[in-house]
Amino acid sequence: MDGKNRKDIYPGLEVDIILKKDQRSGALTRGIVANLLTSSAFHSRGIKVRLEDGQVGRVAQIVEEDL
Repeated sequence: MDGKNRKDIYPGLEVDIILKKDQRSGALTRGIVANLLTSSAFHSRGIKVRLEDGQVGRVAQIVEEDL
């Protein structure tokens, strides 16, 4: 699942984000969402979030839990 719709993302969710410094390489950083920084319902490059460790980036994908 991609991270372009705000309704799919909430605090406590595990996600992979792209940090500003990694936009060219596309390197992903995994973490837990602390809060959402994008106020619009949809963003074409991904909803911007702050992780619990303080890093800020756009959600590239939501980590699916194995059921």
